[in-house]
Amino acid sequence: MEITIKDAQQKVDDWIKTIGVRYFNELTNLGILMEEVGELSRLMVRKYGEQSFKDSDKGKELADEMADVFWVLCCLANQTGVDLTTAFEKNLEKKTFRDVERHQNNEKLG
Repeated sequence: MEITIKDAQQKVDDWIKTIGVRYFNELTNLGILMEEVGELSRLMVRKYGEQSFKDSDKGKELADEMADVFWVLCCLANQTGVDLTTAFEKNLEKKTFRDVERHQNNEKLG
């Protein structure tokens, strides 16, 4: 069964209201989002960059770290009334219109 972005936002909301008791406030969740992005970054620079793994990095998975980021982003979207599906569609349209030739004409990408 595939989960849509809308489904994910609803599942996060249901989980928060039944298991998580309540949402942390928006600024707390923003801080948590930054922490989660930092954890993803740490793993990415060890896997794809020049840094070596430490013992504390063992057992960490990119997919799980990305899911943590997505989870908190869903929390923030729910708290602020953002429909991420609509937001993503609008953002894709904006990028497509704005960048229709930009990247193809970028000699750095050639």
